[in-house]
Amino acid sequence: MPYTSELVHEMNTLIRFDFDSGQQGIKVHKNADEQVKAAARRLFAKGLITQADGGYLTRLGREAAGHAQAMLGILTAGVAASVTSPSPPGS
Repeated sequence: MPYTSELVHEMNTLIRFDFDSGQQGIKVHKNADEQVKAAARRLFAKGLITQADGGYLTRLGREAAGHAQAMLGILTAGVAASVTSPSPPGS
């Protein structure tokens, strides 16, 4: 199953949480983009965050956010490496 725009918005919301402190949550404001507000509501319905407008990560949410952060790191490191890597011999 490919990533949908809804899943991408959910992952982008998850990576906004500060992993260094479990005491910091996020607040999705009324004037936020509708896609961001909808992503927060879906994450809440899935049990990943504590409130429909943000709040804190649940235990499952923290795990999911960690995976999202790791995937982002891997994919962006791959982009940087491919841009700076020399061309293979014989190219």
